[in-house]
Amino acid sequence: MSNMQQTYPKKELAPRARGPLQGLKIIDLSRLVAGNMLTLQLADFGADVIKIEPRNGDTLRGFQSGNVESFWKVYARNKRSICIDFRHPEAQAILKDLIRSADAMVESFRPGVLEEMGLAPQLLHEMNPKLVVVRVSGWGQSGPFRSRPGFGTLVEGYAGFAAMNGFDDREPVLPPIFLGDMAAGLYGVGATMMAFWEVRNGGAGQVIDLSLFEPMLSIQGPQAAAYRITGSVKARTGSRSSTTAPRNVYRTSDGQWVCVSTSTATMARRLFATMGRDDMNTDPRYSTTAARLERVQEVDDIVSAYIGARTLEENLQIFSAAEVTIGPVRDAAALVTDRYIHEREAIVEVEDPELGSIPMHNIVPRLSATPGQFRCRAPFKGEHTRECLLPLLGQTRFDALIRAGAILDGARPPGHDESNQQSAMSV
Repeated sequence: MSNMQQTYPKKELAPRARGPLQGLKIIDLSRLVAGNMLTLQLADFGADVIKIEPRNGDTLRGFQSGNVESFWKVYARNKRSICIDFRHPEAQAILKDLIRSADAMVESFRPGVLEEMGLAPQLLHEMNPKLVVVRVSGWGQSGPFRSRPGFGTLVEGYAGFAAMNGFDDREPVLPPIFLGDMAAGLYGVGATMMAFWEVRNGGAGQVIDLSLFEPMLSIQGPQAAAYRITGSVKARTGSRSSTTAPRNVYRTSDGQWVCVSTSTATMARRLFATMGRDDMNTDPRYSTTAARLERVQEVDDIVSAYIGARTLEENLQIFSAAEVTIGPVRDAAALVTDRYIHEREAIVEVEDPELGSIPMHNIVPRLSATPGQFRCRAPFKGEHTRECLLPLLGQTRFDALIRAGAILDGARPPGHDESNQQSAMSV
């Protein structure tokens, strides 16, 4: 059986499972990654997240793998989808109907667009004083760049990440993942929960100004302080570290790679002793972190020679037995058969009407008493328009808006049973 055919542990959907955020209603008008990452976390732990998609669908649906909406299937799980034509004059009224009973609204329009739509935060708070409004943008709601497009790529460059990533003799390297968006989404989860706590303690709703730029700046450590102290810009070091050595990736004799980190002095001594080079622990050229950093190429050559003379499994057995921090460099193909991934259920198979099942990361983090749950798969475009809007609008108005093209009653999979989705949730 090929890796393409092998599967991960199966995760059954539990439509009526409760979570710690049960009862919270989130209206998600965001697009692409950051907002979807934010609301994914809330949805995984029980919040009723209602995605408001335009007629063409969320832009995230366009990020595909082999003509499959792979990003959408992962980051829209546990959510419902309503499809609204934002250009239709009735759109604003529909959104207001939804927002009146919501706990939070998440949007990622360019700053000022929400106001142009007649949905300025002050107006929203007039009709729902407890509403938490999360505004995701590239550069923030204020400042000289507020009106600029703000994709994560620009932020990853501007915030200094690309300048410090890669090798010093080559061009700066952008991350191969949506790092800026993911960081902002995760910061946004914390901010939203803080705002919910304020409401719970009797406070009012508020606006969260969540830029992609500031979280990206935050996760890079004390770069500004280091520059002030040293007067120099940190050079790109590839897989090496500027604070400890050895720390790198090393090639094994069978063409595989391992990563090694000696973030403590004890670990460095243990590594050298395991290699039969206990002399390096007393040699002043290598016995301290500062000395090893000054001779990092020499240290890397010594470690590389030892690891390069042995296979991946030989290295893992030798160093693991000595409790040295070493690990294999895995790719997606290797994860399919990885024992740790399977026993930890870090990646699981989730039911999918198009593919039968699809693998995705398990719910993170793991709570002992109130864990997150897979309640439903990612929705089809507008799949829950009728379910969510009919109780609010009534049959006559609902039918009229369908005929006018203001809302789209989306497709459902064959054999669809709304009782197995989230119809038990309050709207």
